[in-house]
Amino acid sequence: MTTPEPQSPPPQPPVPVSKDRIYRSPAGLAGGVLLLALALWLGIDAVVAGDGRTPWTALAALLFLVPLIAAYTVRPAVFAGDDRLRVRNPFRVIVLPWGQVASFRSGYSNEVATGSGDKYQLWAVPVSLRARKKAARREDRRAAGGGRGRGSVLGGHGQFGTRGGGAGSAAVEADGPVRAETDKIMDELRELLEARKAADTAQGEVTVRWAYEVVAPAAAGAVLLAVLLGTG
Repeated sequence: MTTPEPQSPPPQPPVPVSKDRIYRSPAGLAGGVLLLALALWLGIDAVVAGDGRTPWTALAALLFLVPLIAAYTVRPAVFAGDDRLRVRNPFRVIVLPWGQVASFRSGYSNEVATGSGDKYQLWAVPVSLRARKKAARREDRRAAGGGRGRGSVLGGHGQFGTRGGGAGSAAVEADGPVRAETDKIMDELRELLEARKAADTAQGEVTVRWAYEVVAPAAAGAVLLAVLLGTG
């Protein structure tokens, strides 16, 4: 009698990988697209219709301005995952494991601070004093009874990009204090920090990488533009 061969256990389904929450500034994106379109329109027109050294000057100006406009408007973003926070600023990309993050600070700008005392500004989450004052006025009206039942309900996507939360975020907005959008984003990041700071997979070292894809063409354009203007 033959002995049946032992059967291997069935393969386990892959563990789903949670997606990062992405925060960006809609106003920055819109302004950046408009500025880029204007710069390209004027620059290409000068290249095509200009004479003498004008086309070369226009090309140098485009090489200098386009990377800078994109860096300050379109590029900034904050990616918050289960294990790390990735901050994409105009000229640097900072990766901070949650175990290295000490706190988030909000004043005239939003910043993340590490345990070693380093601070990095969150360009993609700008502070709006006007929005804070507007939220404070709405909260005062609601506290006085004028805004009862009028709390806005947010879905899974907030004003500043992809945000998690769904019904939970809606409940906080409808029943909790009225807050400016960027302040609510900072609250979400603080909650994620408290939940993930002690996780084994959220430990590591802070890494900072310079965005040479932005710095190199902008520097080359600046040098070329200076040479053309200086010798013209």
